[in-house]
Amino acid sequence: MESEKPDKDLVVDVSSTEVQIALMENHRLIELNKESSQGEHFTVGDVYLGKVKKLLPALNAAFVDIGDQKEGFVHYLDLGLYFRAFDEFIRRSNPNTDLKGLYSGIKLGDVLPKEGRIESVLKPGQMIAVQIVKEPISTKGSRLNAEISLAGRNIVLLPFAEKVSVSQKIESKEEKRRLETLLRSILPKNYGAIIRTAAEGKNAAVLVGEVQSLIDKWEGSWAKIAKNKGVQLLFNEYSKTTTILRDLLNESFSNIWINDDKVFEETRKYISLISPEQEKIVHLYGDKQPIFDHFEVTRQIKSSFGKVVPIKQGAYLVIETTEALNVIDVNSGIRAKTSDQEENTFEVNKHAAEEIARQLRLRDMGGIIIVDFIDMESVDHRNALHKYMQELMENDRAKHNVLPLTKFGLMQITRQRIRPVTEINTTEVCPLCHGTGKIQSSVVIDEQIERQLAYHVNDRNIKTLTLKTSPILGAFLKRGFFSSYLSKWRKKFKCRLDLLEVSDFSVLQYEFYDEKGDKL
Repeated sequence: MESEKPDKDLVVDVSSTEVQIALMENHRLIELNKESSQGEHFTVGDVYLGKVKKLLPALNAAFVDIGDQKEGFVHYLDLGLYFRAFDEFIRRSNPNTDLKGLYSGIKLGDVLPKEGRIESVLKPGQMIAVQIVKEPISTKGSRLNAEISLAGRNIVLLPFAEKVSVSQKIESKEEKRRLETLLRSILPKNYGAIIRTAAEGKNAAVLVGEVQSLIDKWEGSWAKIAKNKGVQLLFNEYSKTTTILRDLLNESFSNIWINDDKVFEETRKYISLISPEQEKIVHLYGDKQPIFDHFEVTRQIKSSFGKVVPIKQGAYLVIETTEALNVIDVNSGIRAKTSDQEENTFEVNKHAAEEIARQLRLRDMGGIIIVDFIDMESVDHRNALHKYMQELMENDRAKHNVLPLTKFGLMQITRQRIRPVTEINTTEVCPLCHGTGKIQSSVVIDEQIERQLAYHVNDRNIKTLTLKTSPILGAFLKRGFFSSYLSKWRKKFKCRLDLLEVSDFSVLQYEFYDEKGDKL
């Protein structure tokens, strides 16, 4: 019997400084993505007009300034087959040019030879269009590609190309022919495309709409190139929310919850474009409780991002990240399910493998990962563990390779690294004692809150307030239904006072908010 696909929920928390996106499978946190809404950030898929700063003939590559502190790196083989067409378009673009006519009139010409040299194509000071394929990591700048592509859910649009290729995963020859014929009939001159697996069975209207939106996005950058030949961002990859949906959305997605009107509308429109039948799964979250608290994301983040990660019944992982590699140590703790030590060790290692596969996605760990499993004597168990880890990693979108265990119990995993590993410090200096170990007595905390409440109600004439506290302080303030501090304050100040417990708050932390949700 075929196992059921897990339910997937996407929970999107939008704040003034960042957007956090949690992917849940059966209510368990699998991926966590963050997107800053402040300042410059250099993200995979973003396209820039960059300036060649320095050629590296020995490496057959060049450094390119894209506005980051660290210059990007592009290899000759990443310039693309029709780089000269891109170069001609950039050079000849100006505000007085008919850009559509210019684009369609450029001849693709001969492809760049594989054995060519970087110095025969680029020179310092030259402006080139580049796309980020790997974000800046540690001391290294972005890895760049000059063969621009715009990825949609069903189609990848290729400017200055002529090929239309179809995913090998689409097995039906008739469907392949239908899709290729359809795409060739709707693509304007000098455009190519890759038809993704998700396009199988899609009707013409959906594909035509998506192709047009991708073309509009690419052509929308032309005016920037024509007006200003300086280093600049031409266009962003889609937001993280829509990027995740583009790559992951399938029939197993059950709900998408978003706590912001604008992002909700953007996501709903995007899904109506790529998969109209699933538009109804997008929901606007409007409850007062923070969205990550409601779906227990905060609690799972706190328990999953520490150096020590518990597994089951005393077993745990110790995770260390270094510049060169990531190391994961498996410890059995006090777990002893059976009297057979070898069988027990195999069980612990299997549970560890499940958590490790989750942690790799959750932290987006890349490069080389060394896992020190508990030693097993049985060759069959070692082989079975290797096969099990491969199965667990099948749903991982990042390219990866899992090698068999060595005789020392070490497993080597390589995983595509396109951005820095996600690190969340789950320990914190106490905001009340500032590390001294001494805090104000909890006996007087109610007096402190009452003084602030009196100021807001009497001096500022604010009659409707929300008091946000930690769960522990909240329980203390609402203890006793009629005799609680909250009841007493409501009667005394003749105000509407709501209590909201926030799991992120430290023990005695509290904040007041007005009825609009603004912090007082």
